[in-house]
This record gives sequence, C-alpha cells and structure tokens, in this order.
Amino acid sequence: MTEESTFTPPRVWKWDMESGGKFANINRPIAGATHEKELPVGEHPLQLYSLATPNGVKVTVMLEELLALGKTGAEYNAHLINIGEGDQFSSGFVAANPNSKIPAFIDRSTSPATRVFESGAILVYLAEKFDAFLPRDPSERAECFSWLFWQMSSGPFLGGGFGHFYAYAPEKWEYPINRYAMEVKRQLDVLDRNLSERRFLCGDEYTIADMANYPWYGGLVMGKLYEAGEFLDVESYKHVVRWTAEIHERPAVQRGRRVNRAWGEEDEQVLERHSASDLD
Repeated sequence: MTEESTFTPPRVWKWDMESGGKFANINRPIAGATHEKELPVGEHPLQLYSLATPNGVKVTVMLEELLALGKTGAEYNAHLINIGEGDQFSSGFVAANPNSKIPAFIDRSTSPATRVFESGAILVYLAEKFDAFLPRDPSERAECFSWLFWQMSSGPFLGGGFGHFYAYAPEKWEYPINRYAMEVKRQLDVLDRNLSERRFLCGDEYTIADMANYPWYGGLVMGKLYEAGEFLDVESYKHVVRWTAEIHERPAVQRGRRVNRAWGEEDEQVLERHSASDLD
C-alpha cells in the first residue's frame, strides 16, 4: 500500500512547534543554551556527561575496559544527562559540547582542561591517551579508523532514519520505513560479510571500532533497539550475532552498559558512576 502525499513543502521552511513525535519537546532548529546551569564535577580527572543510549554506552564501555586493563588513570565520574528534560541545553553542557548531544567529556588532568565531544572522538582520545584498543601499525590503525568512522557515518541512518520512522514518528509511513529498513539491512550485510572472515571488525584484536559498533548493531541483533529484530530478520546475520554475543559477555561491557542507565530493570540501572563500587 502506498500513501498519497499529504504535504507540499513550503518555499521557505519554518519551525512548527506542534510537529509532534516523541522528541518534539526537545527538537529545535537552533543551537545554544536554553538555561543557566553549571555541570557537576567529581573527584576524578575524567568527567563524563552522558546517558546510556548507544552513543553513551560506547564511552562507558571504553572507560571500563581501560580500568580492566589496570589503567588507573581512567577512573572517572559519569554524570547523568537527562535528554528528555533538556539537560543537554544547559549552559554548562553547551560549553562542553556546543552540539548539545550526549556524550560530552572533559579531561581535567590537562591544563587547561580538555573538552572532547562526539563519541568517536572521545574513543580516539582515550585510546591515544592510554595507548590501548587502537593498533600502532599504520595499516591496522587505518583499518580501525575506517570501521570507527563507518559507524559514525552509518549510525544516523539506523538511529535518526530507521529508528525515528519505525519507532518514534507520530505516523507510520511506508516509504521512509522501507527506505531506511533497506539501508539498515545493507549495513548489517556489510558487517556480516566482514565478520565472516574476522573475529572482530579489524581482525583478531578487539578495538575501539568494536566498541563503537556494538551498542548500535549489537543492540539491534539482541532485540534491544527499537524492538525491530524480527522486522529486520536480524538472526539471519549469523556472524554479527556471533560477534555481538562474544562482546556482550565481556565483564567491562556488562558494567559499561549499566552506567547512566535510567530505564529497564532496577538492578541494571546505575544513574551515576563515581567509583567502581557503584557497579557492585
């Protein structure tokens, strides 16, 4: 069934405050702060301001993996940013991330303090700072960056494209759902073909490329993203399923997935993390 068009684009687009959708109250076409509020600062040099969405989980998994390696300098405070309530538009958060998206990260061990925003940039920063999960060999390093940036460029089609129209849009429209479902399945096929020949995305070693892709595509095949597993026939991507299962069992991944989580089973929620004991 094909819907008839009910919308003719105007010559000049204007913001419709009543546009609807699950996130209509926080979506806007302008940047900048909406209110004054400073960010909290914990006792550790590394400060994370986030929420346990896939992009947030990338960074908490990385930090927990670094701590599991014995990198004590990776101790961190993780502060909850409730995007549904507009915390990302506070003056303090906008100073940390002018794009007003989680996660935002500040390294106070440097002088002046170093801000890093965009999840991929944070992963690279931490990998270089602690010399971990990023190959040193130039060719292997390039492969790792390729899969990392593949996820950063592909993720919006899965999240803002498929996820929006399939799960969050106020109306279900055939064309955008089919268009983005096709693209997400193509992306799953890209991953599946690569993982048919490799244990991890870049080879035998677990890297930041895996940490970036797992929360999105792993979450999808585990049925924890948009409840779209059956719709997209995710079980047919057997190599992605195998890769997901192996990463999911890592203790640091289990811990990282719980940090800044504000939904689900109560024992899975760790709203803020200020010491390892918060995850006990």
